Amino acid sequence: MSFLQTEVALMYDAVQLFVKALGDLDRSRRIEVSPLDCDGASPWVYGTSLINYMKLVQVSGLTGLIKLDAEGFRRDVTLDIVELTKDGLERVGRWDPINGANYTRSYSDVQQGIVESLQNKTLIITSVLAAPYTMLRETSLPMSGNDRYEGFCVDLINEISDILGFNFTIKIVEDGQHGKFDEKLNRWNGMIGELLSQKADLAIGDLTITYEREQEVDFTMPWMNLGISILYRKPMRKTPNLFSFLSPLSLDVWLYMATAYLAVSLLLFVLARLSPYEWVPSMSCLEDNSKLENQYSLNNSLWFTMGSLLQQGTEQQPKAVSTRIVAGMWWFFTLIMISSYTANLAAFLTVERLESPIESAEDLAKQTKIKYGSLYGGSTWNFFSTSKLPTYQRMFSFMESQNPSVYTRSNEEGVKRVLKGDGQYAYMMESSSIEYITERYCDLTQVGGPLDSKSYGIALPPGSPYSNAISEAVLNLQERGKLHELWTRWWKRKKGGGQCKDDESKSSSKANELSLNNVGGVFVVLLAGMGLASVVAVCEFVWKSRKLATQEHGSVWTEMGKELRLALSFEASSKSMRRKDTEQEKGSTFLPMESYGCPYNPPQYPYTPAAPVS
Repeated sequence: MSFLQTEVALMYDAVQLFVKALGDLDRSRRIEVSPLDCDGASPWVYGTSLINYMKLVQVSGLTGLIKLDAEGFRRDVTLDIVELTKDGLERVGRWDPINGANYTRSYSDVQQGIVESLQNKTLIITSVLAAPYTMLRETSLPMSGNDRYEGFCVDLINEISDILGFNFTIKIVEDGQHGKFDEKLNRWNGMIGELLSQKADLAIGDLTITYEREQEVDFTMPWMNLGISILYRKPMRKTPNLFSFLSPLSLDVWLYMATAYLAVSLLLFVLARLSPYEWVPSMSCLEDNSKLENQYSLNNSLWFTMGSLLQQGTEQQPKAVSTRIVAGMWWFFTLIMISSYTANLAAFLTVERLESPIESAEDLAKQTKIKYGSLYGGSTWNFFSTSKLPTYQRMFSFMESQNPSVYTRSNEEGVKRVLKGDGQYAYMMESSSIEYITERYCDLTQVGGPLDSKSYGIALPPGSPYSNAISEAVLNLQERGKLHELWTRWWKRKKGGGQCKDDESKSSSKANELSLNNVGGVFVVLLAGMGLASVVAVCEFVWKSRKLATQEHGSVWTEMGKELRLALSFEASSKSMRRKDTEQEKGSTFLPMESYGCPYNPPQYPYTPAAPVS
């Protein structure tokens, strides 16, 4: 069935007007028929009269009433805008020279008309062979037409065709490319080229929506969101170290703990010698009990802090306020550190740690031992070639400089190189494809998160009226959960999916060593306590020196100098009991030496024991 175009209808009406005017002119006067010379200088004698008759007559033609004004223009023309529907031609608007086109249908009516025009229409769909999107069906029976193919995209276009009511024929693109502009040939190849050359009505597959492609064709709303990620082998299991008991704490923490141990021991030793309340009468049976001794020698100070650190304790107990502050802060410090160490030690001894040389794209960029590449000419390659980030620019320069080439001609080739690379090759591709591969190859895994964000969409020729209708169908499938159902079918169930269950590398939590960020606060508390104890010890020292100077009628500085020299003497651990020390203990009762287990008449050494009684 053919229909008249607007130009043809207008030409027909113009001829009708001319014939009507010429007939009226001939009836009013006899027109003598004579040859006319179009190139001649003299006009036709009846020309002016014919024009006047054409301005006067009216004809009802295909385009409505034909009537010219005094200037010879048709100004009151009105045209109906019609559209072919399933019920035939339907008027959808009117046009006139003053107001232009005036459509009488709403946007929803237009879309409904487009959907109706799709029904029972056969569309040519171009695609590429890529698992699990479009694949050849594995069967021993001969197949033809669309039955030869299966996959996520095949099921997706089937669902869309059921909603919109159209038929389709799948055609695999000859060059197997998704679509890249060839500067030498000055044209697009792959599926994009098929659409631009009008060889296909629709392109579906793992086709990424990019800025360059969007400038040439129309895309529907995305049916899958993804990003570029790294495909690499799974981490190797790390053999436990002989000194793995040191792993719960980082090296920095161990060094800080050793420093804190020495610092607290030394501070306890100094403060105990500065404070007069740590000097007590000697309780030794073999020494003059007029002596004052200090229990915190350097060895005893180191032993006291070590015993507290190992939660064992010692026989020395601090007596002065300053030394008790130091001891209390040290006990609080050891409580937190030992509890943290014990809690983390259990995880380190029970969890089998995994060792991976790379954890992200930054790790790949920092090294040159492990090679990495992508599909040449694809969207991943285009991402690195056009990226402005220094890390990705450095990675692209590295890939370009490698010989032999690290690029592949297909994703399947990249997967094989990772499997055979023994940890010396990493392949960058879309995260959705990596998820499909890692469900079937248990030795492979995804490293790091997505490097970017992109989407897959259905491409149509530029200006296609079906873009909105197909987008609405994709949105309908998404809201119904059909897209997730299709994803689960082809990623988890079909074609050997679901073989790799969540193993220890994913299910078990990784025990991380505690760093200063985790336990740094307890070091701050310890330092604050040490500072407070030092201030208290200085106050005790000054107060005691001032009191002794008053009793001795001497200089405060002289007494402070004597006491300070003795306190800083690392060898001496006792001093003579002075009168002022005795007066200090006034009111205190000292038990006789017998009370401490000493005999009344201590023997003189060496001595000869008495002969036994027979």
